[in-house]
Amino acid sequence: MAHKIAILGASGYTGAELIRLIATHPNMEIVALGANSKAGQSMASVFPHLRHLALPDLVTIEEIDFAGVDLCFCALPHATSQEVIRDLPKHLKVVDLSADFRLRDPAEYKKWYGNDHAALDCQKEAVYGLTEFYRDEIASARLVAGTGCNAATGQYILRPLISAGVIDLDDIILDLKCAVSGAGRSLKENLLHAELSEGYNAYAVGGTHRHLGEFDQEFSALAGRPVRVQFTPHLIPANRGILATSYVKGAAQAVHETLQKTYAGEPFIQVLPFGETPSTHHVRGSNFCHIGVTGDRIEGRAIVVAALDNLTKGSSGQALQNANLMLGEAETEGLMSVPVFP
Repeated sequence: MAHKIAILGASGYTGAELIRLIATHPNMEIVALGANSKAGQSMASVFPHLRHLALPDLVTIEEIDFAGVDLCFCALPHATSQEVIRDLPKHLKVVDLSADFRLRDPAEYKKWYGNDHAALDCQKEAVYGLTEFYRDEIASARLVAGTGCNAATGQYILRPLISAGVIDLDDIILDLKCAVSGAGRSLKENLLHAELSEGYNAYAVGGTHRHLGEFDQEFSALAGRPVRVQFTPHLIPANRGILATSYVKGAAQAVHETLQKTYAGEPFIQVLPFGETPSTHHVRGSNFCHIGVTGDRIEGRAIVVAALDNLTKGSSGQALQNANLMLGEAETEGLMSVPVFP
């Protein structure tokens, strides 16, 4: 019998991506789609590329009967998400795609997001959703907090290196390029075609990006002491994709071997042969992450590059991967589609 699935925030990019992925899942059935601003509309009118699917119409969250729902994906904005999840039935498994349950310390949440947390009991039970590193906890969780797409990309590079002690923890630079869909679907002046195309700009420069809260939390826990990375994201005129380049102090071959060993059995993380680096073109529309390592001309330094699709492996694909574990399904179900190229 198929698991009954609800998606809240179904009119956004991550909501549409969840629908696209679940459409190929043999054991999931979407029974409710919530999207308050577009309630009453069909998915075909909001996202014409989904018109071939038999989907329920969009409704308000208040109209959804969760009694028969097994798992709910919550793709709502932060602050809104915590208030909605707080009031959902306790039998319901939830995968949250917002930032609301990623940070374990309420003071850190307030520091990075500017408001007090409104669902502290839920926050205490939430499991961080970086699947490859929290697999066992996710499988038994009721509430999983999906990671930030930038945060996921950086962690796939750096977590194994920090754990293995093969890099200098006080000299880590992470330079990241993110496609425009990472900013969501709401109208923003700086995302207009005339203002975004043919350009490329840094933002949140100097350590103000909110995903730094996730880096600080996760890297410091791994190292057993504070670890602070230099991180600068850049907005690029592309629809999908993240390319992260990390500059680290350590032997390049040891860095490569550590990543190869860590991800040898992982279905979605591909470590390239030494000296090769990935492209966002090679992971587009897929749940794969490609990682490459090369040495620098300066001895004792390495350059690590990772590419993933921010809407899939960075968000909705990761969410489905976690949901599979929570529901006892094969982790790869619905997620093995080949990347779209060119």
